[in-house]
Amino acid sequence: MGKTSAKAKILYGEGDSESLKLHVSILERAGYSVKTVVGRRAIEEAVRQDNFDVVMLGHTLTRDDRHHLPYMVKKGNPAAQVIVLHASGRHPAVDIALDSRHGERALLEAIALAASEMVAT
Repeated sequence: MGKTSAKAKILYGEGDSESLKLHVSILERAGYSVKTVVGRRAIEEAVRQDNFDVVMLGHTLTRDDRHHLPYMVKKGNPAAQVIVLHASGRHPAVDIALDSRHGERALLEAIALAASEMVAT
């Protein structure tokens, strides 16, 4: 992982704090600085208040939230890379869909890819 990808400004939202803690520890060990929020309203508020390079939407958010939040993120910040964990199918506003059961290596690779895309734009 290069220096550039570790500097990506990341927002990570989940539906519950336990899942959030697990994934955040993985990301922090890899050198990422992550702002965390729990729940749809907290995600919406964070995106309105600040621009993020990468927005991760976790698997404990409702299916409805994982469907609608990517549009809201892209509307406010079109350059943001959106990663949805535990996503099925293709979504036009999602840059990377990742099955969270694939483990931490897949998660870190997705973040690195999203960060590199952010730098390229």
